[in-house]
Amino acid sequence: MGKRTRESFENETLPPTTKQQEEVASLDPSLPTLPWMRKPLIVDSFPAVQVHQLGCLDPRLISALQDIGIESLFPVQVAVWQQVVGLGGGERDICVCSPTGSGKTLAYALPIVQMLSTRVVRRLRALVVLPTRDLAVQVKAVFDTIASAVGLSVGLAIGQTQIANEAAELVELPRKCVHHFSTSEVEMLDFPSSRIDILVATPGRLMDHITSTEGFTLEHLRYMVIDESDRLLRQAYQDWLPHSLERIFTKGQSKQSLLKGLGRGFGMANHYRAMKMVVSATLTRDPAKISQLKLCFPLLISANVEEKRYQLPKQLQSYKMMLEDQKTIVFTASVTSTHRLFLLLQCCGTRLKAVEYSSLQHQHDRSKALAAFREGDAKVLIASDAITRGMDVEGVMNVINYDVPVYAKTYVHRVGRTARAGKPGSSYTLLRREEVRHFKEMLQKVENSKCKRFKLPQQTLDELYPCYIEGLNKLKEVTVTETIKV
Repeated sequence: MGKRTRESFENETLPPTTKQQEEVASLDPSLPTLPWMRKPLIVDSFPAVQVHQLGCLDPRLISALQDIGIESLFPVQVAVWQQVVGLGGGERDICVCSPTGSGKTLAYALPIVQMLSTRVVRRLRALVVLPTRDLAVQVKAVFDTIASAVGLSVGLAIGQTQIANEAAELVELPRKCVHHFSTSEVEMLDFPSSRIDILVATPGRLMDHITSTEGFTLEHLRYMVIDESDRLLRQAYQDWLPHSLERIFTKGQSKQSLLKGLGRGFGMANHYRAMKMVVSATLTRDPAKISQLKLCFPLLISANVEEKRYQLPKQLQSYKMMLEDQKTIVFTASVTSTHRLFLLLQCCGTRLKAVEYSSLQHQHDRSKALAAFREGDAKVLIASDAITRGMDVEGVMNVINYDVPVYAKTYVHRVGRTARAGKPGSSYTLLRREEVRHFKEMLQKVENSKCKRFKLPQQTLDELYPCYIEGLNKLKEVTVTETIKV
């Protein structure tokens, strides 16, 4: 058998030929093109496990988890743990496709922190990339709750501060340089060193540090997580992915050392290859996009064996159609619709406190609105799809699709804001008659997508109608005023 090279490992995920694609499509057009995606590791086959029963888990991490109320791990967390920490862990890259709210963040955060808990010298060894600032802040908070228990430092690179200030928190520059005049030699008494073990970053800011921050390096990286991967792969972000992968494998590393990393067993000291974890509730099946990741013997971890691409939490009750004093997110189709609906609720004089969240707002205003909703000061959050991906807000009982989503992927991410972590939740979709057919066709692509019809009593609608008309008239005046100001 011929010798395998690093290039041959990476070619495992190259797009198949046209003939191969046609052969797969002829078997079943709903199956993914890449063969390894047809043989997933099924999450449902893993039981929930008490944290104190999880093999190899550091006692300090057990205490940290229990301090935040986590006594057991969900199946997806157990599955990922076994692939990262278990026997032979790290030998394969993994792709995790699991419904929103199933615990994917802790699924990769916990094993990474466990594996780095015995490190002696501080180096940047784990990188987590997310598409938005808010998601990055949320993921860093998850790492912070457990990393500090084992002495690891977590950094954040999202562009909230000037790059020089951010760089100072990530890298410690040399303190002293001595010039020997007799020999004209310069002696460096210190070298740039990392202040962090784990970095959570957005792709644009990551590229800023790669290109301009002295001492910032990915050469010691052991884990790379690409969260919300379908969105990150769809948008270029200054070609952050090829630039990052190029810097993980430094010129000083030989192919032999890379291959030694592939043969590493549990407990061995050598670990040259950075393990990649690709995470999404709606994982792409596009071979061209997957090939960008240069995965090594990839393993798909999926929620179930069903062939449907999208999945909803099983405990979600879905209706076609607000429950008072319960946290509710209302999704619209655009930032303009978000703002108009927010103004309309204000004009109607409803006693429910509502806030808006969209990309039209400044980052400070979005953060303020989200904080008010999280803390319960506001019961209704009106949002564009900027908040659909990964954002975890505890206690959301209802999701309302004010505008029906065009794509099944968008629907999955929207309604996934409720029924999280095994808790119940409800979603309501408002439909015009001409939208019903499209909605039903879209749901056929989604697992656990049973949707019941929900109808408000006519008397309730009649009672609200005068308030609605008055609100519309006030909205016209407010809109005119805002236009004049602009």
